[in-house]
Amino acid sequence: MPELPEVEVVRRGLAEHVVGRRIETATLTGHRVARRHAAGPGDLTARVAGATVLEADRRGKYLWLVLQAPGDDPQALVVHLGMSGQLLVEAADAPREKHLHATLDFADDGPQLRFVDQRTFGGLALTPLHPDRAPDPSGAGGHAHGIPEPVLHIAPDPLEDAFDRPGVIRRMKAKDVAIKRLLLDQGLVSGIGNIYADEALWRAQVHGRRPAAALTRPALGRLLDHAAEVMRAALGQGGTSFDALYVNVNGASGYFDRSLDAYGQTGRPCARCGTAIRREEFMNRSSHFCPRCQPAPRVTVR
Repeated sequence: MPELPEVEVVRRGLAEHVVGRRIETATLTGHRVARRHAAGPGDLTARVAGATVLEADRRGKYLWLVLQAPGDDPQALVVHLGMSGQLLVEAADAPREKHLHATLDFADDGPQLRFVDQRTFGGLALTPLHPDRAPDPSGAGGHAHGIPEPVLHIAPDPLEDAFDRPGVIRRMKAKDVAIKRLLLDQGLVSGIGNIYADEALWRAQVHGRRPAAALTRPALGRLLDHAAEVMRAALGQGGTSFDALYVNVNGASGYFDRSLDAYGQTGRPCARCGTAIRREEFMNRSSHFCPRCQPAPRVTVR
């Protein structure tokens, strides 16, 4: 699934090409694309038509457009990318993609916004916006229009102003569970998926099955900092694209996969010590690590 850097690449593309434009019509192909919108696809298309895109926003892996129709409060068009969802900005006369499920046409006759989803796990839903429940230690704010209902339970991610680094460290230190499990816990810290968890653990020289409670607070802080650093680095290279499904709004793939040190590197020499990278099963996923730089713990935790 796309992780924070890949979603942020798409958000920036939407901010450049879609924000400030008024939607003329929305066209949905089939009902599945609007299955998360309780009132159905007809209601979704009717309420989106005539609305202006105020903002493209994100928290962790969650993406939404802030829309405002005349006389109404701002609403969030939440875009669930699922396993293979793509948002593409294309000319109206461009060939239709095989798995095109939704099209937004704008009043300015500029390029369309298309939602393409090969595996159909993604979709669109219109939902109210609510004040952010996460306190912002910096006081800077970051979601001027609020947070959509489906995203209220998601914790701030390490690239947000609202990210409470000391609070997350404190909560991690109190849990006697595998540290990688906590990195993947979107209710604790969002946006870190399997790829960037493995990369952050490799940089911190910590095995993913190490109990969080056994790590010092400075070590936990360094691990979170590495997660932020590796995601910023991936963002600078357009994200990580292992196939043609993960692209930006112009259809271009990211190339951070060429810079990965642990994830997907099974059998290759560790860039730090030369030992072959290993792979093991973890939470129905694959974990990649250096057995010398990241020695496995003697005690297994849940």
